[in-house]
Amino acid sequence: MNKRIWLSPPDITGLELKYINDAFASNWIAPVGPNINTFETDIETYIGKPSNVVALNSGTAAIHLALDLLGIGKGDEILCQSKTFIASVNPVIYKGAIPIFIDSEELTWNMCPDLLEKAIQNRIEVTEKKPKAIIVVDLYGMPYQVDKIHNIANHYGIPIIEDSAEAFGSRYNDKYCGTFGEFSIFSFNGNKIITTSGGGALITRSKQQKERAIFLATQANDTTRDYNHSTIGYNYRMSNILAGIGRGQIRSITTKIEKRRANFDFYYQHLHGIPQIQFQPENDNNYSNRWLTCITLNSKKNRDRIIQLLNDDNIETKLSWKPMHMQPVFKDHISFTNGISEDIYKKSLCLPSGSSLTQEDLIRIVSIIKTYFTDNDAN
Repeated sequence: MNKRIWLSPPDITGLELKYINDAFASNWIAPVGPNINTFETDIETYIGKPSNVVALNSGTAAIHLALDLLGIGKGDEILCQSKTFIASVNPVIYKGAIPIFIDSEELTWNMCPDLLEKAIQNRIEVTEKKPKAIIVVDLYGMPYQVDKIHNIANHYGIPIIEDSAEAFGSRYNDKYCGTFGEFSIFSFNGNKIITTSGGGALITRSKQQKERAIFLATQANDTTRDYNHSTIGYNYRMSNILAGIGRGQIRSITTKIEKRRANFDFYYQHLHGIPQIQFQPENDNNYSNRWLTCITLNSKKNRDRIIQLLNDDNIETKLSWKPMHMQPVFKDHISFTNGISEDIYKKSLCLPSGSSLTQEDLIRIVSIIKTYFTDNDAN
């Protein structure tokens, strides 16, 4: 059998071991320590000020804390991007709030500004109060329409939580994703562009918000002496060991982004001439890290057949995220749709995109796809 090609495996450089060993040597193996502090500073330096970073054990935890810091509670309505992974929405349920789903637009595949405003106006008319927050996503590393979305949010006075879980290193108008929302989040899960094995980060706009987030993420202990608690907290802090992995990973972030964008360029160069294939677009305002290269086919039949051919050759692919408004668990929730995310879901797949892909790997992948269309004259 041919060598396995994974969708987006961790790309370990070896720099990580120094910081892991430092943690063991100094006995800082708890969710506190110098690796955490330095990793947070590294992220702040990379994405720029004013950004105050809190290293956490997942991006999901970061969204949950953001909702908590915004005072979201039971029955509050939150406008959520439908085309995303369910982790963007689950924390809304944790808070007892109500997600309302907004469909995509074709330019970036992210939240549609027109439907967003329609949803806001509808909820004000129906409930006589505005939604409490908007959670918008940088899908597959592609920045959303920042100016349009924020102009709408500012007009109605609704805070934005920016889910940049997949977009570390992506930029909109030369400003880094993770710096646009009232709160923003990153994920450093094992499949992300940089990883801490499992982990994430919350980005706040003030030191006071950061201090409050750390307080809540460490069980909300009022004092260290008598264990007094006046509010409910969480066990959400990142391990000092895992933060050491992050310190090593972030030092190669520029190279990792360049490699992933080069993967996209290779796919585009060799496949864009096939009329049945389209790529997730990148407009002039956006610079995507191309965490995953996602293509759409002209039919579900062609999409499914290519997935099978690649799988038969031991090559991993994935369907794109199933929209939240199509999920059984959210079948009774309100949604504002236009059919775009559903169409993308039915016809798209994500190709192997890791920064450790070789030229031989890429040639092998595109050869299978090109051969399918050449041999079958697929329509």
